[in-house]
Amino acid sequence: MIARESLSGPKNQALSVRPVTSPFNQMFMRFVSAWVAMALVFTALPASARTAPDGFADLAEKLLPAVVNISTTQTVKRDGGATPQMPKLPPGSPFEDFFKEFFDRQQRRDSPQRKATSLGSGFIISADGLIVTNNHVIEGADEISVIMHDDTRLKAKLVGRDAKTDLAVLRVKSNKPLPFVRLGNSDKSRVGDWVVAIGNPFGLGGTVTAGIISARARNINAGPYDDFIQTDASINRGNSGGPMFNLKGEVIGINTAIFSPSGGSVGIGFSIPSNLARPILNQLKEFGRARRGWLGVRIQTVTEELADSLGLKKAHGALVANVTAGGPAQKAKVNVGDVILSFDNRPIIEMRNLPRIVAETNVGKAVKVEVWRKGKKVTLSVALGEFPEDDKVAMARGSSPKSEAKVSTVQALGLTMSRITKDLRGRYNLPETAKGVIVTDVAAESPAAEKGVRPGDVVRKIGPNQEAVSTPSQVKSKVAKARKSKLKSVLFLFERDGNSRFVALRVNVEKS
Repeated sequence: MIARESLSGPKNQALSVRPVTSPFNQMFMRFVSAWVAMALVFTALPASARTAPDGFADLAEKLLPAVVNISTTQTVKRDGGATPQMPKLPPGSPFEDFFKEFFDRQQRRDSPQRKATSLGSGFIISADGLIVTNNHVIEGADEISVIMHDDTRLKAKLVGRDAKTDLAVLRVKSNKPLPFVRLGNSDKSRVGDWVVAIGNPFGLGGTVTAGIISARARNINAGPYDDFIQTDASINRGNSGGPMFNLKGEVIGINTAIFSPSGGSVGIGFSIPSNLARPILNQLKEFGRARRGWLGVRIQTVTEELADSLGLKKAHGALVANVTAGGPAQKAKVNVGDVILSFDNRPIIEMRNLPRIVAETNVGKAVKVEVWRKGKKVTLSVALGEFPEDDKVAMARGSSPKSEAKVSTVQALGLTMSRITKDLRGRYNLPETAKGVIVTDVAAESPAAEKGVRPGDVVRKIGPNQEAVSTPSQVKSKVAKARKSKLKSVLFLFERDGNSRFVALRVNVEKS
């Protein structure tokens, strides 16, 4: 007899247990143990949990034939100094033959041109030979060769390339249909999902690595449309342009960059999402270049202080700092100081969302744009233009008529300001069209100094309604009004070197 606490009866009830040598007891205890073990397992593991794959061999065998190595040759001109000339020697000098041979050899070495080669990766997306890679893999190449998985070498022709997204499309001709892979939906991929990368690291040929998605929507300052997928799958030099697959064998990324203090993989690689690449690739195939939508504004981030100054409940959207003359935004009456909250029914959560959304929108399409203006929402209709090839044309540069010349100086928020005079225009290299109030001094440790305002900046507009100012007294009056209204900060629109930016300056710390 062994006393045990019953699982279902009274607390102190004795439980009679058969001897362990009993066959019935052994069968009963095995059943109970197995049932408890299974219950614990199913309780610990959620029904939706995924197990790690047994291996990637079947997937690799299927995908490897569609991944290619890319070799490029480029003629590089030397930019060295003049080739040294053979010194003049007396006739019959015993050193004449020696120096002649030496300088002939030196001239061959210092030839004005040489051939440079580079290696990268790519993948076939159609049976007729369209290949995707990175722009930086083929940029400046005189000759492009594609080496297939079976070592077949084919000459490739450039179809189109786009430097801003670092994408390029090539075409090869083959006497038979080529194996190819398809682009998947990168938006469905999640952090923690398994991925497989295939490429040509260090020129070694088709190499397979695996890992997980470490992060999404990474901005690594590689371009205006950064939205990279980060992975810990090993990606090294030579992997550029190669595909990153999900476990269905769909391409969800184009491997483009690595973070590497050592030059090799440290488990931080970046891929262009397939959903960002797809419209660009289609345009490269059709037009040979990317045709992006163009709004014609310069924008900046809406900070908490700016949101408070503009009367927004939370910091979101894209603040319009400039509007390009003659651009789509100006024609649609988008104003400086508007906060773009949504574009084509897509919310703008962060400022950097807008350039990508606009770029992905078809040229000529009429879209609805919701803006925050003077404390309320306004809906506008904008017909998108095509992004100009010249970035200087695409970016807005403010223009306005001549300013007044009368001199006056006031102080507010640590700023010493004056009307724009001929002398000040020359001192700070202002254009003839500059209009507003010029900053001539910024007090140390003032709100303005904290925000990077410096002498030579021009105050163009001020306040939540963005009213233009032309005299320092107008600025002082509006700051005083903001204090009286117990506002935390007042919104300034400054211009510097033709570029505008909004700055919210705190008004509750004024000491002057």
